[in-house]
Amino acid sequence: MKLKFSKIERKGPITIVTLSRPHVYNALHLDADFELNRVLDSFCADPDQWIAIITGAGKAFCSGNDLKWQAAGGSRGWNIKSGFGGLTSRFNCDKPFVAAVNGAAMGGGFEIALACDLIIASENAIFALPEPRVGLAAL
Repeated sequence: MKLKFSKIERKGPITIVTLSRPHVYNALHLDADFELNRVLDSFCADPDQWIAIITGAGKAFCSGNDLKWQAAGGSRGWNIKSGFGGLTSRFNCDKPFVAAVNGAAMGGGFEIALACDLIIASENAIFALPEPRVGLAAL
């Protein structure tokens, strides 16, 4: 699978998924969201992979929805069945997900972390739900 917005590393039965848009603090736009959904579909379908660790490149875990991209005319959306980041409504996978929060987890990024089974936060981790400031709700 060719990836543009994330990276996958496999160490035995562990899949490490790194969100890789550090120039926008790993914010997800439509294409990045759908790519992450495909990555997690692949993980869930692979019987040799037992656990997924999700982290972010650079200084952030994930800053949520890419609002600047959306304001510039980009479409908003995600896979309805699996939710934002391919994870917030994913109820069909019985494998554990771990959020390795290495910086800001804001908005939808915090929601991705909350959708995981376990959150491991670095000392510089920041959690926030700033949606009301831009007229949105944390759902």
